[in-house]
Amino acid sequence: QAHFVESGGGLVQAGGSLRLSCTHPSIGRYINVAAWYRQFPGKERELVAEITTGGEPEYQDSAKGRFTIYRDNAKNTMDLQMDNLQPEDTAVYYCNYILAALDWGPGTQVTVSA
Repeated sequence: QAHFVESGGGLVQAGGSLRLSCTHPSIGRYINVAAWYRQFPGKERELVAEITTGGEPEYQDSAKGRFTIYRDNAKNTMDLQMDNLQPEDTAVYYCNYILAALDWGPGTQVTVSA
């Protein structure tokens, strides 16, 4: 069971954008809701956004209007487009499934400066 691999994080100023990418060989065939999570220092992971196999998205309130989640089953990828980033978005971002989560990847660090 391969880990998820997250990429695309980095350092941006407030108001900037990043596009995170997630890859796992099961994304195109695993019938489950996939999701982006984030983890603040000293806290447990929290849900950011989720997307069904068919492409129906849902967002946490903090992400609505700023983040967009995409799922490309043909490429086994899931992306998170993040716009108007704020310092409070600083966290390590992870991807996995909502139900029956698989092994976690290393995450990708997002840092937003004021």
